[in-house]
Amino acid sequence: MPVDSLQAEVQAALGDKYALEREVPRGGMSRVFLAIENALRRRVVIKVLAPELAASLSAERFKREIALAARLQHPHIVPLLSAGLAGPHLYYTMPFVDGDSLRQRMVRERPMAFSDICTILGEVAGALSYAHALGIVHRDIKPENVMFFHGQAVVLDFGIGKALLSASAGEAEADIVRITQVGMSLGTPTYVAPEQGSGDPSLDHRADLYALGVVAYEMITGHPPFSGRTPQQVIEAHANQIPAAISTRRPDVPKHLDAIVMRTLQKRPADRPATGDEIVKALSVTVAPRHSGGGLVVESLANAPRWVPWTIAGVSTTVAIVMAVLYVMR
Repeated sequence: MPVDSLQAEVQAALGDKYALEREVPRGGMSRVFLAIENALRRRVVIKVLAPELAASLSAERFKREIALAARLQHPHIVPLLSAGLAGPHLYYTMPFVDGDSLRQRMVRERPMAFSDICTILGEVAGALSYAHALGIVHRDIKPENVMFFHGQAVVLDFGIGKALLSASAGEAEADIVRITQVGMSLGTPTYVAPEQGSGDPSLDHRADLYALGVVAYEMITGHPPFSGRTPQQVIEAHANQIPAAISTRRPDVPKHLDAIVMRTLQKRPADRPATGDEIVKALSVTVAPRHSGGGLVVESLANAPRWVPWTIAGVSTTVAIVMAVLYVMR
């Protein structure tokens, strides 16, 4: 269906609730439109699911799952707002994030600074930890689903994977993956964990941590760990091949960053970090450049509790005053 035709059809079905402005080229399993929610006069994004995907879903179950996912409230998660039917088209809405995606930033900044990489990974891992604690697995962590809002990383589409599975009228995850052309919402081949690529029904939150590891590997080296001519070749590589050591592609990688990323890329979920918080803690070492011995001191202070620098400053001031008094009394 031509773009103008779909936009006009969706607009007619939505009536005056939303005013669609234009299509945004961020789709995959969906067509994405920037719109104004008239009641609140705010900009939102309306994602209209592909017809072949929507046809396999229960609209009521999908809307119910979106309502549950909309309860997520975290500074690094873009919340879902609503879901519904516009004529035959199933859609959901979220706030409009006016910023670059991680993909755009990765293209622009090559190589990315290690300190920036650690900050981004920590913010995304924190979001994952929060959602995982509530039983929600993202299933499609990739650079396109990480945006920057006022300089901070935020994750899009949390809860969509679970909503699609719950609304799939009994379809297995592997079948939904095929419907979405190998995982537009349930795992893009470049970032799928081995168990996700095989359609393992016991898949859990550690698949998201693996995907985050792939994203991290790509941020550091400029390339994902595996590539292939077909999606199936990439999925098989995730299952059977060992990624090249990060240090062979970027020798100056800090050891703590190298270690945590390679742990997330383990084939067995049990060998990966247990939670996103574990990744956050592993990244807590600041990776400021070590041009001199003083750099190590600055690095240590940067990771110390906030009261430590103030205490040191107070002690230094006191010592200076005492030394001045003793000098005067000489």
